[in-house]
Amino acid sequence: MARENFSDLIAFLAVARERSFTRAAAQLGVSQSALSHTIRSLETRLGLRLLTRTTRSVATTEAGERLFQALSPRFEQIDAELAALTELRDKPAGTIRITAIDHPIDTVIWPKLRPLLADYPDIKVEITVDYGLRDIVADRYDIGVRLGDQVEKDMIAVRIGPDVKMAIVGSPDYFAAHKAPRAPQDLLKHNCITLRLTSSGGLYAWELKKDEHALQVRVDGQLTFNAMPQMLNAALDGRGLAFVPENAALSFIRAGRLKSVLKDWCPVFPGYHAFYPSRRQSSRALALVIDALRYRA
Repeated sequence: MARENFSDLIAFLAVARERSFTRAAAQLGVSQSALSHTIRSLETRLGLRLLTRTTRSVATTEAGERLFQALSPRFEQIDAELAALTELRDKPAGTIRITAIDHPIDTVIWPKLRPLLADYPDIKVEITVDYGLRDIVADRYDIGVRLGDQVEKDMIAVRIGPDVKMAIVGSPDYFAAHKAPRAPQDLLKHNCITLRLTSSGGLYAWELKKDEHALQVRVDGQLTFNAMPQMLNAALDGRGLAFVPENAALSFIRAGRLKSVLKDWCPVFPGYHAFYPSRRQSSRALALVIDALRYRA
């Protein structure tokens, strides 16, 4: 295939990765009709159908998937080498994409990145709130942030915060109508505010621990959210018990708007870690972001 047709391969990779002509066209800055024409021309030259199109979705054929798996890492390597050329510039630049849940974004990531971004205006940061355990390589993130025990072993992990103490909290109004739990099994009688896990689609079982005794309590209740701030707001409104990081609720506890229960059963999780793949070429921008986030006790 002639070198001038590499743009067709880039178009194919965008559609296969996004599984959408609409999103791929927006990413490439072309019209959907032009993108469709490019893909049809590529399929015609190869004599193979690469994509299966329906009114609702786009998927790779067997040949298309083979081509995608072969080309994607090679083009990523080219992109990484081109990005590394920013090392030659006076100031580090580029976009760093981060996936995390809202709690470390609010308490760790933003407070630490705020001064860095002021010092390096050519560095851009895109932060996505996501409670799923993302494959950051497949989803093209530069950094993932999760608790230490959730980081895959093949990743480089850097601690960015202290250990996280959890708390079970409810409002005074809630406890005026419900007897406070004295043991984990009592939670099954309470209206608990549950968390829907993005990765599995199931409800998070509260992980409790006292000394060497560990339990997973599958609580139930009237309300389910997929993010912590809404759970905390519901608890403040007296709608049930929430299981949240203690420092997220601490100001409300001190103000008397929330009460913490079963304190001796609330565990301490390993602190938040930033992680990234070892095989990816590290840019100066990425190195600066990681260093800014690094936990210094």
